[in-house]
Amino acid sequence: MLKLTPAQRSLLRSQAHNLDPVVMIGDAGLTDAVLKEIAVNLDAHGLIKIRVFGDDRLARLEMLQSICQQLDAAPIQHIGKLLVIYRPKKETVKPAEQNGKGGMRSVVTFKPGTGAIKNRIKKVLVKGNERVTQGGLIKRKKTRQASAKKKALT
Repeated sequence: MLKLTPAQRSLLRSQAHNLDPVVMIGDAGLTDAVLKEIAVNLDAHGLIKIRVFGDDRLARLEMLQSICQQLDAAPIQHIGKLLVIYRPKKETVKPAEQNGKGGMRSVVTFKPGTGAIKNRIKKVLVKGNERVTQGGLIKRKKTRQASAKKKALT
């Protein structure tokens, strides 16, 4: 089970305030299918709310502890029939070619033609400091205007 400081729990509680329950646990209780669904939602969101349909408070507390132990998550809040749990999302590393920074990339532009003019499809190399507009034009990045105070520093 994941351990969090009270300050971290408080921050996560405030973030969970406007969330809707993504998993509902019915009369069948905590089944393998429910655990799998909770794991999928934890991977996708990190912080989730679970609604438990049942009147027994002790059973809900046991469910919360069981979920957190089996899925290596942290219990954030148990209020009424709602459980809030957290597990940090696994970070995925993007390949260097897809990060969109710098370098040249190949782009296909399409300019629709009017009645007498044919559609124009063109393959263009776009540099790192350029962008393609909706009309298919290539524009360079504008230089940012620096304030007078920052100009004085350099």
